[in-house]
Amino acid sequence: MEFFNREKEIQDLLNMIKQEPNLITFIYGPINSGKTVLMQYLIENVLPKEYVAFYINLRREEVTKEEEFYEILFETYEERGDFFDRVISRLPKISFGIPIPFGTFKLMFEKREKDYRGVFRYIIKTLQKLKEKGLKPIIIFDELQVIKDIKINEPLIYRVFNLLISLTKELKLCHVFAITSDSTFIERIYNEAMLQGRSRYYLVDDFDKETVKRILREKGFSEEEIDMVWHYFGGKPIYLVEAIQSKKIGRDVKELCEEFYKLRRNQILDLLYILRRENVEMFKRVIEVLKNFKDRNEIVYKEITPKILWLINKNILFLEPVNRIIKPQSYLELLAIRNILKEFNV
Repeated sequence: MEFFNREKEIQDLLNMIKQEPNLITFIYGPINSGKTVLMQYLIENVLPKEYVAFYINLRREEVTKEEEFYEILFETYEERGDFFDRVISRLPKISFGIPIPFGTFKLMFEKREKDYRGVFRYIIKTLQKLKEKGLKPIIIFDELQVIKDIKINEPLIYRVFNLLISLTKELKLCHVFAITSDSTFIERIYNEAMLQGRSRYYLVDDFDKETVKRILREKGFSEEEIDMVWHYFGGKPIYLVEAIQSKKIGRDVKELCEEFYKLRRNQILDLLYILRRENVEMFKRVIEVLKNFKDRNEIVYKEITPKILWLINKNILFLEPVNRIIKPQSYLELLAIRNILKEFNV
């Protein structure tokens, strides 16, 4: 995805990274608001060369078992010569896993059910060696909530939280960032006792109107086209990219906007029809929630009810737990909701 200037976010994250590691940073926001692109740009283009990042992409493959998590967590190398000197000297700015000799990984993998702590001890040892070499490690988990339901004797996520607390607050070995679009996950961990005083929460939202105007003017959009894009897409980065690319090939901007709107409206409508067929009472409750957006863009919630949870899990609404706000995932959802309410005579 094309990177649009996010000066404030980059400066905020840079200030966090320049401090001594102390907190786990959860980066959250609506779907496709540019969270991953922001972190990758920061690492590759802004941070000094002594910083190295390990990007653990948990959306890359299905993760249903503990061993599958470890397979993504590590990147194996041949075990020859001085492994750490050889690998560390060739580390890129972003690696897709913690480096480990294949033999060591195989041995730990075979023992994982007896002593998973050996895996975490290896990570600590590796990060210590990186610091001894003058490097400053950063670990980034993308979509960490993928492992929230994996259990052995205890939920895997709590083991991982304990490790991350140790790496940041206790040992000061590295900065840790966890990126997620799952707002119910953020709401859950925001109230998690073991993370109190050990984590921070940073919202990466869609762009505001002035930023959208500036971006599109630079790309040659007319004022009429800019108003059209804002009306349908708001500040959603992925849709701005679509609009820019479409204009480059000469496609009509209004036609593109209406196509995306019709698609999203029909998707939400189908979900509601299915819900009404399967559970009329829940359908009525969901419609009651949606009625709040007839003349408002966002609402404040008191508690997460099943009807709100249904809308969040279907990626229709986004929940922001720090300020206890619920809003549509984008302007497309907002327009679709208002049109659908008319269709149901609400």
